Amino acid sequence: MRSGGALWDHGAMEHSRQTVSSGSPLEPRIGFSRAVRKGAHVVVAGTAPIGDDGNTVGQDDVHAQTVRCLDVAESALKAAGASLQDVVRTRVMLTDVSRWREAAQAHGERFASVRPAATFVEVSRFIDPDWLVEVEIDAIVDQAGEP
Repeated sequence: MRSGGALWDHGAMEHSRQTVSSGSPLEPRIGFSRAVRKGAHVVVAGTAPIGDDGNTVGQDDVHAQTVRCLDVAESALKAAGASLQDVVRTRVMLTDVSRWREAAQAHGERFASVRPAATFVEVSRFIDPDWLVEVEIDAIVDQAGEP
């Protein structure tokens, strides 16, 4: 295709889209994926502290809930061909930001050497009132690791 005197190869600009499911029954109902990879970019949706049994992990324990959120997010990253080392941004959402240190401890246990851009914010609530925290993650994978 010729545009403005330049040749554009749209095929070279296209990247496959990969979606990752965690198996949550909410995914098809809401219409979202746990993670999406497009080219080198991987984004992980807000992960809640839901255990394999479908119940909330770590009742009233921000640290335990953050660890669970990071476990779910890390699994999604791996399924998309990424790792914690590829993470460039995290968002930690808390229902009580005064408890940020508990979430930060879990975050630091995973990311002390990676040091992504990180944001901690307070939200009014989550879908389940037992959830105290959710985590979102963005990663960029070295082009050599592209599927």
